[in-house]
Amino acid sequence: MKQVSIIGLGYIGLPTAAMFASHGVKVKGVDVVQEICDIINEGKIHIEEPYLEEIVKQSVLSGMFSASTIVEPSDNFIIAVPTPITREKKADLSYVVKAAESIYPVLKPGNLVILESTVSPRCTEDVLIPVLEKSGLKAGRDFYVAHCPERVLPGKIIYELEHNNKIIGGITEESAIKAKELYSAFVQGEMHLTDATTAELCKLMENTYRDVNIALANELAKICDKLGVNVWDVVKYANKHPRVNLHQPGPGVGGHCLAVDPWFIVEATPELARIIELSRKTNDGMPAYVAQKVAGLVPDRAKVVVLGCTYKPDVDDMRESPVVELIEMLEENYQVEVVDPYIEKYDSNVYEVSNDADLIVLGVNHKQFKNLNFDVLAKIMKTKKILDTRNLFDKHAVTQSGFEYFLLGDGSSTALAEEAVFEVAAAQV
Repeated sequence: MKQVSIIGLGYIGLPTAAMFASHGVKVKGVDVVQEICDIINEGKIHIEEPYLEEIVKQSVLSGMFSASTIVEPSDNFIIAVPTPITREKKADLSYVVKAAESIYPVLKPGNLVILESTVSPRCTEDVLIPVLEKSGLKAGRDFYVAHCPERVLPGKIIYELEHNNKIIGGITEESAIKAKELYSAFVQGEMHLTDATTAELCKLMENTYRDVNIALANELAKICDKLGVNVWDVVKYANKHPRVNLHQPGPGVGGHCLAVDPWFIVEATPELARIIELSRKTNDGMPAYVAQKVAGLVPDRAKVVVLGCTYKPDVDDMRESPVVELIEMLEENYQVEVVDPYIEKYDSNVYEVSNDADLIVLGVNHKQFKNLNFDVLAKIMKTKKILDTRNLFDKHAVTQSGFEYFLLGDGSSTALAEEAVFEVAAAQV
């Protein structure tokens, strides 16, 4: 029986391991954290993802899936480790290097090594392969290498791993074919074969496209605030055009993909990626823009309640969340309370937390916030003001309860702090 070792058992590695194991491929999962391995070996999971725990449990009980901190010989290796970004907006490839260093001592002729982590262009060729070749084997001759980026949405990972189309970038045609054969165990979507660097850039551009579109919407929101126009109406009606698809504005862009991947392209070609860099700076500047809006609505030391702190609605993932950055900014001048039903630390009663508050800021449009009782909030808050950054609330219902309602980009209030107490990221290239 062929075996696959998956290095990194996080948001991508663990679901991928579970899918292989549940489709007849023996899986050895590897993670540097012993506690994670122990949890998995008990048939449990350490992340939130629908349907995943049941699959992991059955795979562990059947003996098809186990986890360890040790990399052992295998037929196939898949690297699914994080690739964070540094303060200097550079790709941190140290986890990829460490994963490769753990593989090469046990690498054998005929093995296949797949890099799934999102990486900067030419990482497979220039970073991964030189480490693997410390084994004394030659990539493309003695063993196969491919870059096959993940393309899944948290909350739908299991379905999308199976049904999404997949890009397979081999360093040679045979490497790509070998990778396709492995993924054929469970992938039902179309698999498109190309070279490794093309696959790397495809993944980066998929997320960059969305990031640039969101930056356009965020810039439009600022313009609408200035002109007294409702950005949400502009987006809605512009999108009636058959060839227009404006995204929605918000307090920024988070997550490990959209907020990170475009910087990898900027790093590789800083003299050319001018629109990409400007878009990143625009989105990175949105928390400060919202903070300035807050400063125009309430005085220093006011009590501000922020609803939501994850990077997107209805998930427990706070990676690169712009609302976390917003909260940190607000804490410099205000009494800040946070409510988020998906984060244990902040899973509090919104009505209790909002007692004597001066302002509620809707940061994340979790479904739990959709039906807040504004009549109750009106009775317990000191000042009845709401700043909605996501267009979640019904303005009529909010104002009927006696609130002043402010919506990001609706032009109803162009108030910003008179002094730039929060530094907006420079949008200059």
